[in-house]
Amino acid sequence: MNFQQLRSIREATRCGYNLTEVANALFTSQPGVSRQIRELEEELGVDIFERNGKRLTGLTEPGKGILPIIERLLLEAENLQQAGNDYSDQARGTLAIATTHTQARYVLPKVVQQFRLAFPEVRIALQQSAPEHIAEWVLSGKADIGIATEGLSQFKDLVSFPCYKWNHVVVVPEGHPLLLKETLSLEDLSNYPLITYDVGFTGRGHIDDAFRQAGLRTDIVLTAMDSDVIQQYVALGLGVGLVASMAVETQRAQGLKTITASHLFSSNVTRLAVRRGAYLRAYTYDFIQRFAPDLTQEDIRKALSEHEE
Repeated sequence: MNFQQLRSIREATRCGYNLTEVANALFTSQPGVSRQIRELEEELGVDIFERNGKRLTGLTEPGKGILPIIERLLLEAENLQQAGNDYSDQARGTLAIATTHTQARYVLPKVVQQFRLAFPEVRIALQQSAPEHIAEWVLSGKADIGIATEGLSQFKDLVSFPCYKWNHVVVVPEGHPLLLKETLSLEDLSNYPLITYDVGFTGRGHIDDAFRQAGLRTDIVLTAMDSDVIQQYVALGLGVGLVASMAVETQRAQGLKTITASHLFSSNVTRLAVRRGAYLRAYTYDFIQRFAPDLTQEDIRKALSEHEE
């Protein structure tokens, strides 16, 4: 039994049993992957995968029980490597952070700047994508940390921590009729075309829920992943914008005005997630605490060591 065999099994399940994709992920050949899988099955005395001819089609019942063990073995192997790196050189390495555009553009710069001053030899790999991809990257070990408002708490193999609350704001061009409203209502907003985030991004669910519960129909004419893109189209007069409060910058939103909407939509919570059971290097703890000062290392370690019942 060797780690290449274990990785072949794990990647086969992650790649939908497509051995060509597995070979690409492991930088090897398809026959090599097939051989690694078959050798492990022969050593264990059971078939891990169901097959249709030479093609893998799924996990057998024994395979379903074996896969979690393989996942734990590979995680502990990665943890061992991380621990060795940590003790041999605590201030050098790479910190991979998967996050959304809004977090990367508006929240993380100050944290990253402070972190780099404290750990100048640590390289930061910042990856931006949708929340579901962020979760996948953390689960697979491609990212050490995931940061997003939606989705991260839904995965049992991720440990996620609430970091801070924020609200949406309404963005309109100067002179817009909504600026004359003493107290803005959802009905007021529903009378105008709206521009906001894609479904699954940056608290969009709370926006949809508020209008649905009020029994109001909306005309969302344009959606985007990026807050600055939304504001740009608002400036062009295409509609009223609903964006994250931290994404409004006077110098970038020239000619735009904001209206508070905290009374209209539920507050959102940005969360930070790491893989359950993962070994975190010292500088990773430092970054987490800079992003979420209320978290202690003891809180993080305790949560990481807990297992789902």
